Amino acid sequence: MQVRKFAALVAVPVAAAIGLTACGGGGTGAGKSGGTVSIGIAEPKFLTPTNTNDSSGSQVLESLFAGLVDINSTSNKPELDVAEKIETKDSKTWSVKIKDGYTFHNGEKVTSDSFIDAWNYGAYGPNGQESNNFFAKIKGYADLNPADTKAVPTAKTLTGLKKVDDLNFSIELDAPFADWLSVIGYTAFFPMPKAAFADVKAYNNAPIGNGPFKMKGTWTHDQKIEVEAYDGYKGTKPKIKGVTFKIYQQATAQYSELLANTNDIMTTIPTSSLGSASADLGDRYKTSPSSSFTFMALPVYNPKFANADVRKAISMAIDREEIVKTIFKGSRKAADSFVSPVVPGYKPGAGGDAVKYDPTKAKALLDAAGGFPGGALTITYNVDGDHKEWVDAVCNQLIKNLGIKCVGAGEPKFADLRTKAKAKQDIGAFRMGWSMDYASMENYLDPLYGTGGSSNYYGYDNKAFNALVAAGNQEATTDGAIKKYQEAEALLAKDVPVAPLFFGQNVYGYSTKVKDVFVDARGHVDLLKLDTK
Repeated sequence: MQVRKFAALVAVPVAAAIGLTACGGGGTGAGKSGGTVSIGIAEPKFLTPTNTNDSSGSQVLESLFAGLVDINSTSNKPELDVAEKIETKDSKTWSVKIKDGYTFHNGEKVTSDSFIDAWNYGAYGPNGQESNNFFAKIKGYADLNPADTKAVPTAKTLTGLKKVDDLNFSIELDAPFADWLSVIGYTAFFPMPKAAFADVKAYNNAPIGNGPFKMKGTWTHDQKIEVEAYDGYKGTKPKIKGVTFKIYQQATAQYSELLANTNDIMTTIPTSSLGSASADLGDRYKTSPSSSFTFMALPVYNPKFANADVRKAISMAIDREEIVKTIFKGSRKAADSFVSPVVPGYKPGAGGDAVKYDPTKAKALLDAAGGFPGGALTITYNVDGDHKEWVDAVCNQLIKNLGIKCVGAGEPKFADLRTKAKAKQDIGAFRMGWSMDYASMENYLDPLYGTGGSSNYYGYDNKAFNALVAAGNQEATTDGAIKKYQEAEALLAKDVPVAPLFFGQNVYGYSTKVKDVFVDARGHVDLLKLDTK
């Protein structure tokens, strides 16, 4: 409960308290003692801040950009970054003052317009940005996103964003939201320079940021993204000179390169190597808390999954504990709710009967529902994410426990899987995962299950759920908000739009060439702590 309580306590005034923990200023020098580090990632879908919501893309963006606030990698609490102060008296209207002296990598000064223009671009419906929904709490959003998607928006800018001068602006929300300080620490809220809007497609391949690193050349798709330390950065400077984000299609290939010292950091050891990784890496084998949540989407728009009892039967027929033991060697935890245990408000067992392994009841429930339509289930997963083993294990359990056919179908890249899911193509059930953008139950509920949520790829649409989340957002106290969020989660346990599967733990390793490696709860390497030997 720490983060929400923190936000509530500092609501009047925020700046006085949060200023004590602000980032920025000073630093250790422009990485003169460090070298260049390689980090393995999957192919991002996009690199424009307002269009990026996958973990690989977010890791790259955090090297290139600095936002108003940053999320501390160990406490998960928001700390001022580019903002000098942020104040509010009612958690609805927030006054922002930006530190003077920050520049983009092309020399353009970071001003109020840099944030306002970027956020307006992300919020404007016709721009089709993946993180559009994150701006929904700002006043005027509805005018930019009419309910009729064919209608022309009546405005292009958010009325809730008002420039005072180059270093001051205000944010007015539709309703009070105590966690707003954490929300704007997400990558979608990074500023963008004027050059971005001249050619957004070109910008996506070579983003100009304002962070500790700048692009070195352009994004070489399916191969690498290189960044180098930005000498003009005014915040805490990195110890290393640069990072090569090496893009892999196979986790096993990345692990082989880790062992060969040709890739420096792997944030997720492949499941096939979990049994030997500790011996392979010695003290370079590490674990840390993770907010990751793996689940199987059961798309309600697909007639095969339209019956809630069918969805529940599938979920109940999965022995999560067995898969954790045999496939993940105990490195994960069987999921028993729809919200990670690292988030305030997590309630053990909140997934209800749907997450309790009971093959007899599952079979009876499926039979009563008339069986699985067509009798054959497909589970689609992304090959670049090391999911085949557990998907095959799930299929084998469903074949045994439900008497249906089941097969795993590999999609080469996660970006491709998301594109097909978003287009509502019939790819059967499909693997999805989530790591928090900020430490709040709301971040697991609204984007994943809210109507029109940015990652609600399975078409869940429940007005009662939406209303409870909205009510929680407007609660004045942490406990009040959590109570509403938990009521909303109870509806998920009844409707089962996804089958919760596993809670994660970072299991990572690194080469003999680097030190001070830490992977945070979002699965990102802390680039400001990182150094070379």
